[in-house]
Amino acid sequence: MSAFSSVSRRTVLGTAAAGVATAATSAAPASAAASAAGFAAADNAGEPARVTYRDKQILIDGKPALVLGGEIHYFRLKREDWQSRLDRAKDAGLGAIATYIPWMWHETPDGTIDVTGRTRPERDLGAFLDLCIGNGFDVVPRPGPFTMAELKGEGVPERVRREHPEINPRGWNGADGPTPAIDYLAPAFLTETRRWYDAVMPVLARRLRGKGRPGVVACQLDNEIGMLDWVSNTPALTDHLLIDFNSWLDRTYGKDLGDRYPFAGKPAADRDRAIRTPEDGYAAALMHDLGTFMRGRFARYVTELREAAEKNGVRGVPFLINIHGTGGGSAENFPIGISQLMETYSGKPGMVSGADFYLGDLSFRNVTDLYLVNAFMDAVHDADQPVTALEFDAGHADYGNTLNNQSGAEATDLKTRLCLAQGAKMINYYLFAGGFNPKLDEPAGDGNDRIGSTGERHGFAAPVDPEGRPGPSYPSLKRTVHAVNGNAALLAPMKTQYDRLSLGFVPDHYLTEYHPDTASAKAVIDDVRPVRGFGPDGALSRAMLLSGFRYDSVDIQAGDLDPARTPVLALATGEYLDGALQRRLVRYLEAGGRLLLSGLLPGKDMAGRPATQLRDALGLKPGRTMTDANRFFLSVSAHGWAAPRAEIRVNKAQLCSASRGDVVLREVSTGDGCGFDVPVGKGRAVVVTNAYRCDLGFWTAALRELGAVPGITHDARLPGVFLLTTADPAGGRLLHAFNISSGYAQDVTVTERGKPLFGGERLHLPGRGAAMLPLGLDAGGLRIAYATAEISAVAEGRVAFRAMGDEAVVAVEGRAHCAGAKVSVEGALTVLRVRRAEFTVHKG
Repeated sequence: MSAFSSVSRRTVLGTAAAGVATAATSAAPASAAASAAGFAAADNAGEPARVTYRDKQILIDGKPALVLGGEIHYFRLKREDWQSRLDRAKDAGLGAIATYIPWMWHETPDGTIDVTGRTRPERDLGAFLDLCIGNGFDVVPRPGPFTMAELKGEGVPERVRREHPEINPRGWNGADGPTPAIDYLAPAFLTETRRWYDAVMPVLARRLRGKGRPGVVACQLDNEIGMLDWVSNTPALTDHLLIDFNSWLDRTYGKDLGDRYPFAGKPAADRDRAIRTPEDGYAAALMHDLGTFMRGRFARYVTELREAAEKNGVRGVPFLINIHGTGGGSAENFPIGISQLMETYSGKPGMVSGADFYLGDLSFRNVTDLYLVNAFMDAVHDADQPVTALEFDAGHADYGNTLNNQSGAEATDLKTRLCLAQGAKMINYYLFAGGFNPKLDEPAGDGNDRIGSTGERHGFAAPVDPEGRPGPSYPSLKRTVHAVNGNAALLAPMKTQYDRLSLGFVPDHYLTEYHPDTASAKAVIDDVRPVRGFGPDGALSRAMLLSGFRYDSVDIQAGDLDPARTPVLALATGEYLDGALQRRLVRYLEAGGRLLLSGLLPGKDMAGRPATQLRDALGLKPGRTMTDANRFFLSVSAHGWAAPRAEIRVNKAQLCSASRGDVVLREVSTGDGCGFDVPVGKGRAVVVTNAYRCDLGFWTAALRELGAVPGITHDARLPGVFLLTTADPAGGRLLHAFNISSGYAQDVTVTERGKPLFGGERLHLPGRGAAMLPLGLDAGGLRIAYATAEISAVAEGRVAFRAMGDEAVVAVEGRAHCAGAKVSVEGALTVLRVRRAEFTVHKG
């Protein structure tokens, strides 16, 4: 992450790819050594890729593996301190080390690049990598060219910008960019970047993972691409980029360009001026087109980087693209990063994306933020690409070393477990160990003359502090990693299970990163920002999760929706939705699809032109939109299947008239409808045009009317409990049980389609706690029908457990025993009741 970002997000962190703690299953599936994505690149010896992916799994030497790593910055430590930080990583249970490799650190004042330590011992990159490998760690190097990590110039030598001024961005109205961003495809920058890759990539290529031997298992290409331009609202409108963009406009719109832009057909200088200083009449269209164009441009840039890496021998491992977008404990803007970067990796063999997130505590306020980070990432992946977390906040959140923030001890555990429950196969804890910013080779006179912006110390909030001491978050991180390691072989081949419900993802709703300061652009942003993805006030996505639905996400821009594959679709939208997508939704409904629409009825496309295809098909005609105000208490009443329900206040309601169907919500003062149940063709739509609160009963009723029913339910008294499941190819499962309530422990029974799970036993879930509980899976030669305790270790003939409450119950098919257990036989099951915190069940 950039030093440009506010301290409230983090000031001491950067980007991490995932390291690998190989937890391979005992037997690999057939042809597992070759990814179905078609990326089985050869290494220098002509052997197949050692690290690949298939069917949402990470494969190492052909076997499914779970990836756990931690970030250590060798360049911020004395060489003699490298080993002590690796020892901390070992103790925490990590199996890999990720690290930035800053170009600006390795380039010396005379312009030469030192990766051998001839000028400083800490520049001996190979020595650090060899030390990691010698200690049994796999390695994920991240050589930029941008590295951020609070490094000055974001890790790019200042010389590059000084010698090539044409690469420095010019934004709206020709203003200089306020960040150290660069025009990525500027020829001079590509030349300089290839020179850097020519120096650093051979060091990595010589240390690629071998069969059964640790080594480089993945390589990140650049870092948080496009983030600087987005957060500063400064598109890199260099002369070079404008030539490219104008050519794209001509190809995209052809003879129709004049209908979209008044500058069509004018001289290049006039067109450039009109783009840099747009008029209101076309500003919304320009915002959309510029974002769309930049997606493709970022993809071309990543292709250049990949080709340069492969030319230097880095092949046979995945290339990683990290996605930025969290801030202030929220991920509502995270899909902007997906929208920007999806063309760099989506469906691209050998490419894997991963999330950067800094959310602090996981709570009611932001639990669906993380859930949708993973769901929306997966929505644009192909059938093989796994979900990963490449920059996972693992510290205690006092990023500025100001004692004004601290996350709870449970934060890392809850977030780790939620990612795993959603199928994450790579997690990298960033920053694992802090360090010190060394002095620049030549003083810059910039106040501290160090390579970083945080002062002498860096990584204040990391589990291991700059001096190498365990910090507040170290014990909890260690407990989490060891708990995950106990289940790693089970988790590695598993896929997430879903109910027949999907949340729609509209990437174009997030094309707001470059917005001119005009009324038309502001109108689009003000409309989509409060509702996109999550629904008004986040109610839609939160209610679906806390009501018990295990839902995935579908990119509705990717193609027509099949009601057989997506029987029920929930979609949050405002007034702006592309006409082609509206027609797609109409076809989906006519073919038998079921749609829950939350927000406003769409009436315009993303350029602000009329687009009413969906509302016309629904037979709904919008009237005025009312808002809550001082001394006017905007309220909604429930009718039909939504009743009986008390009137509630809402902050916004779009009143509509309906030509058919039923009105289920009405605005109280007028009696006009703002919630509808409408038949369309063979399908049906429930349309909620007000900011209805997160009333679990209402949203569950709406989804049940459309045919969506949670497959797994519980009887918790209080909200905050939700259950997810993952399954292996043989049908063995882990139930991932969460209680995000703060301080409110709950004991629940669980049913699946009306039948009790866990033999009807109650599960104990402490407040802000979670558990991974086995259901019908094989471990250590035992077939565990169910257990109300979490597996902590597996060995041949025995499985160790950690109890969640005072008593644990483990049911095993066939004979089994446990010291001190009360044993009963129930049909083919041996049921063991144990009143110990930790215990081991033996086969036979």
